[in-house]
Amino acid sequence: MNDPRDVVAAKRDGRSLPPADVRAFVEGYTAGDVSDALAAAFLMACLLRGLDDEETLALTTAMVGSGETLRFSGADLPTVDKHSTGGVADGVTLVFAPLAAALGLSVAKLSGRGLGHTGGTLDKLESIPGVRTDLSPEDIRRQVDDVGCAVAAQSPTLVPADGALYALRDATATVPSIPLIAASVMSKKLAIETDLILLDVKTGSGAFMKTLDDARALAERCLALAAGWGRAASAAVTDMSQPLGDAVGNALDIAETVAVLRGDSVGRLREAALLFAARAMEHTRGAGHEEALAQAEAAIGSGDALERFRRMIEAQGGDPHVVDDPAGVLPTAPVREPLLADRTGVLAAVDAEAIGLASVGLGAGRRRKGDPIDPAVGIVVHPKIGDRLEAGTPIGEVHARDRDAAAEAGRRVLAAMDIADGAVAPPPLIHVWM
Repeated sequence: MNDPRDVVAAKRDGRSLPPADVRAFVEGYTAGDVSDALAAAFLMACLLRGLDDEETLALTTAMVGSGETLRFSGADLPTVDKHSTGGVADGVTLVFAPLAAALGLSVAKLSGRGLGHTGGTLDKLESIPGVRTDLSPEDIRRQVDDVGCAVAAQSPTLVPADGALYALRDATATVPSIPLIAASVMSKKLAIETDLILLDVKTGSGAFMKTLDDARALAERCLALAAGWGRAASAAVTDMSQPLGDAVGNALDIAETVAVLRGDSVGRLREAALLFAARAMEHTRGAGHEEALAQAEAAIGSGDALERFRRMIEAQGGDPHVVDDPAGVLPTAPVREPLLADRTGVLAAVDAEAIGLASVGLGAGRRRKGDPIDPAVGIVVHPKIGDRLEAGTPIGEVHARDRDAAAEAGRRVLAAMDIADGAVAPPPLIHVWM
C-alpha cells in the first residue's frame, strides 16, 4: 500500500481489496499514520460496498495481528469465551462469566464499550467503584487461574486495532455492517485461544441486525472465521425485539446482574445466561442439555455463581460489597422518577432501540467518540411483550440528573410501546442454535 487513500478509493468504487492492502491499512491506522478521517471514510466505504470473505478474513487477521495473543496452554479447565453482538438491557455476559466459572469452566473475555443505543459491558463494570478493565494478558491469565473468570478491555497488547476502530465506528454511524461486526467480534475471540467460542447474535428492534436473516448471516460469517482458524464455536440467534432485562444503564445493569446471581430476579436475562452456560457444558463436558441446565440453575441457587462474581470484582480492584449492598456501593442519580403506564392493554411490541437511545440521552451512552459515560443514570422498564398494563400504574423508573431529562426519557419510553387489546404471544428467546 503506497497511499492509504488508494485503498479507500478502491473500496468506495466497489473493488475487492488485496489482503495485503487491508492489513497495511489497519497497521497504518494503529501506528497513527492513517488519520481518523481517512479511517472513517474506509469504514463507510466498507459499510456501503461490503467486504467479501477474503477481505473480512484479512481485516480480522490484521486486527488480531496488531497485538499479541493470549494462550492458556496446559490449563486444567476448559476455557470458554462468550460474546454478544449488543442489545438493550443485555447483561448476559456479566451473569454468564461467574456462572460458568462456578460450573468449573474458565472464562477469559475481551469486552467492548457501548455502541450507539447498546450498552457496553466495560462501561457497566466500571460503574463499580475501583474496577479495572485494563488488564494485561498476564493479569488475565492469572485471574482466570485464581478466580475462574476475567472480563477485560482491549489493550495496547491485545487487538489494539479493534479497540481504535470500534470507537470510531460508534462515532461515525458505521456500526451496522455484517463484515465489520464479524471482524470486530472474532478478532477479540481469536486473540484469546480458548477451547470454545460462544456467540450471542441479537436480532430485532434493539439489535444491530434487525432481521432474522441478517442475524443468521452475521452468525454464519463469525462461525466461518472461527472455522478458518480451527476453533470450536457455537452461535445462537437470540431475540432483541424488546429489552432483554429490565435495566438500561450501567450501575443499574450491575444491580440487576447481582439480583439475577442472587436468585432474586427471574426472566429472560436469567434464562439466556442459563442457556449459554448449559451450552458451554454440553460442548466442553459432554453433558446432556437437561443435566447441564440443572447444574447451571444449581450454581445460582447455591450462591456459588454470586461468590465468583464477588471474587472477580475484587480481583479487578472493585468493591466486593457490591454483591451485598448494590444500592450502597453503586453511584446513584439525584432524580428518580416513576414511569407510569399511560394506557391500559397488553404490551404488543417495543421499539427497544428507542429505549436504548432514551438512556443514551440521559448520559448512559455516547453520542461521539470519547464522550464520558454517566454511570448512575438510566431507565428501568419491567413489562415484557405479552404483559398486561394498567393506566397509571408503575412500570419502571427513570434515573436522571434533572427532572426535565427524566420527563423527556419517560415520554420516549412510553412512545416506544405499542399496546393491544387482546392477548399477545411473547417472542421466543432463542430463534436458532448454529
